[in-house]
Amino acid sequence: MFPPLAYLQWIEGRPAAAEHDLGSSDLRRPPDGDPDDPVPPRLRGRSAPSDGRSLREDVADEYGVGEANVLLTAGATHGGFLACAAAAALAREHHDDAPRDDGQTPADAVGGNGPRPCALVEMPGYEPLVETPRGVGTRVARFRRPGPEHGLDPERVATAARDLAGPLAHVTVTNRHNPTGALVDRATLAATAEVAADHGGYLLVDEVYAPYTGGTGGNDAIVGGDVRGSDDAPGDAFGGPTGAGLPATVTVGSLTKFHGLGGLRVGWITGPEAFIERARLVEHHVPALAAPSVALARRLFADLDDLVADARDHCRRNHELLAGFLADRDDLGGSVEPGSPFAYLEHERADGDAVSEAAWDAGVLVVPGRFFGMREGVRVSLGRAPDDCEAALEAFGRVLDGL
Repeated sequence: MFPPLAYLQWIEGRPAAAEHDLGSSDLRRPPDGDPDDPVPPRLRGRSAPSDGRSLREDVADEYGVGEANVLLTAGATHGGFLACAAAAALAREHHDDAPRDDGQTPADAVGGNGPRPCALVEMPGYEPLVETPRGVGTRVARFRRPGPEHGLDPERVATAARDLAGPLAHVTVTNRHNPTGALVDRATLAATAEVAADHGGYLLVDEVYAPYTGGTGGNDAIVGGDVRGSDDAPGDAFGGPTGAGLPATVTVGSLTKFHGLGGLRVGWITGPEAFIERARLVEHHVPALAAPSVALARRLFADLDDLVADARDHCRRNHELLAGFLADRDDLGGSVEPGSPFAYLEHERADGDAVSEAAWDAGVLVVPGRFFGMREGVRVSLGRAPDDCEAALEAFGRVLDGL
């Protein structure tokens, strides 16, 4: 049921082995101090707040939703699994309980073995978002986010939903889009969620990259929605757009990417109360979030403004480096989206595999686009410290010069 994930198999061990890491998309800091210290460097010397609140309350307040709308998870991957499984279960249960013309339910008639639920997943996209729903028995269909902007078009989703072979469980999107960095506004998410709801399903938004903005307003403004990149805007969390609180919408977030705390494996999902309660029942089947990680994560919320500002500066500087690099290269096509420290780029003379292999031979890690369904290019991610990323881009430029 759960096939090997080609991207995760490929990337394993490479960031540590690479001399220059342009593959890791989380905002990583150089490790310091005792490597056996369980407290991440960013949280050392900081204390948890003394207000007696829970981490669940902290997350709920950040997203402007109630506690009953939040489930803490062991990272975003765990959250995505729970969301896919809960959506599939709800789709099956809704179908099995639906009355038929003869007064029976499908469960009465066929023993609960109705048609498999379906998921609509964006294309291009991140491999686990396709394979995880398949692993829980959901039939997966795709809809395209067309280039070059790779925007989210609710009409395309509606067209694809009409052709499904079974009940819709969920529509899955990333925001920022992985691998291009495209960002969509809350109004577009709301329109897409309405399409999902019209077909009996949920919109599932992976938002681990949504806070990747360089500041407030300016070129980070999202035209056409109610998010403008400011920390106090409606529909905003950690400075980026969120679908949390929208009808029929489930979001996935974590402390791994923007906050650089991947070792804690702390994540969450938000959604309608009934959905969260069903996800809790799914959680009984798999390991849950560890209490020490919860305690350490509370330290982030005690100093949230300071730590978010530091992450935003890190993101802004790396975005500027990547945008400047692309502007200076006549042999690369693509775009670096406003505020994004990662992008999908294509070389004029070599496809994604050739570029990635040549880079790896020179000690530079970039990710082939084939893992996202885009074979012609590579995803270039600036997650390391800006000085390290500047050196990595120089090395990558020498690789490109030799192609």
